[in-house]
Amino acid sequence: MDLEGFGRLFLDQLPFEPTDQQIQLVAALTRFCSNFTPSDSVFLLNGYAGTGKTSLMGGLVRTLRAVGIPTVLLASTGRAAKVFGNFTGAPAYTIHRKIYRAPTLGPDGRFSARVAENPHVNTVFIVDEASMIGDGADGGADLLSDLVMYVYSGVNCRLILLGDTAQLPPVGMEQSPAMSVDVLKGMGLRVTRAIMTRTVRQKARSGILYNATQLRRALAKGITSAPVLTVSPFADVDVVDPEDMEERLRDSFETYGEGQTVVITRSNRRAVDFNIAIRQAIYDREEILARGERLLMAKNNYFWTRRSVLSAAEGEAAGQCHMDFVANGDMAIVEEIYSTEEREMQMFANVRLFFPDHNSRLDAKINLAALRSEAAGISYSDQQLLAAHAMAEAGLPPTASATAVRDCLKADPFYNALQVKYAYALTCHKAQGGQWASVFVDMGYIPPEAYTSVDFFRWLYTASTRATTRLHFLNPSLDIK
Repeated sequence: MDLEGFGRLFLDQLPFEPTDQQIQLVAALTRFCSNFTPSDSVFLLNGYAGTGKTSLMGGLVRTLRAVGIPTVLLASTGRAAKVFGNFTGAPAYTIHRKIYRAPTLGPDGRFSARVAENPHVNTVFIVDEASMIGDGADGGADLLSDLVMYVYSGVNCRLILLGDTAQLPPVGMEQSPAMSVDVLKGMGLRVTRAIMTRTVRQKARSGILYNATQLRRALAKGITSAPVLTVSPFADVDVVDPEDMEERLRDSFETYGEGQTVVITRSNRRAVDFNIAIRQAIYDREEILARGERLLMAKNNYFWTRRSVLSAAEGEAAGQCHMDFVANGDMAIVEEIYSTEEREMQMFANVRLFFPDHNSRLDAKINLAALRSEAAGISYSDQQLLAAHAMAEAGLPPTASATAVRDCLKADPFYNALQVKYAYALTCHKAQGGQWASVFVDMGYIPPEAYTSVDFFRWLYTASTRATTRLHFLNPSLDIK
């Protein structure tokens, strides 16, 4: 099929009348997906909230499928992958699950994974929420380099990166490397870049997107003053006073459901406080863990999926998906609590978890210490106590070889217990990539000097655009219109 025919088919696949800007993007993507584009090319799409970039990707996926070109849809987190899959009508996967081989345990007791071979041919890889992809500058894995290595090791495969530079970059970074033309060119890629700035007409009346657009414009022009929140003309945005928070949360749970309501806050300490208060006030829970509890995975874990409730074949027969590993940021619901136990002054619960974003169930052990901790997970000293206990129980002397220590830790369920947080209130970085019908943005106790910083504008933009239906500003000190 020639370029004109592909472009017309692409436009026919869109369930809406495209804007001039969207038509230009269709033309650019048509050229990129053609045989005329060199195989070392990448398409970088910076699309702001409400511009329709994800809906356009759905049209592109359907068009490529119609002409026999396979696609692989990826995102940084399980929740982002589910959102992307729902928009496009095609299955989407996390980057980690797609590009890495089964992990191995190193002599330091840490799991690591190598990049797998790419078996795909003539395939277009489309990655959503690319602004969340790090390059290892924070000491973590160089996910961007690994993704590029995986995609371009395939035969005639190419990559489309979707993101929003107005959102928060990866933790500890000032800019998102995956959204940088210079970074991608430095990796030897030919970069085609497009920017979508125009909000589609049917969404222009949204107060959520109006406020997001004002924040994004201020970021683009240069911040000169604190933001002003616009509420009164819109039905989908409001301000909540602290004394009304409990009632408003109850209303939101009843209207949208527990899984579609979230509080987004600025710090781990605030998230802990909100989670404890919500559990007590809304659910009347005093115990540390209960059936029906919503949890957020705080650390990658490769141990428990090897002991999954169902084999991959059984899970597929039951309509469930097999999980290769439990990823940091995955959401889960506690279906059963079998027992609790203690080791090295740390409490553990043996549970069955349901992962709604993956439609998968897992029996696992949870370390309860992280639930009410301000830290991301359990402390290094607590982890070392568990390692020492595992070695002593296995009869290993302090002089044991690195291989013996590795094998011992690899098999110990306490050392490999899941580290989790409550999932009713999240920091913005943890919420990034997800969407909820009703979002409460906590704006209390923010120092006034932060209001004119780039970090604050990005934080507020990212938090606000997590909402799809209702956005609530909780206790703001900013001017309100």
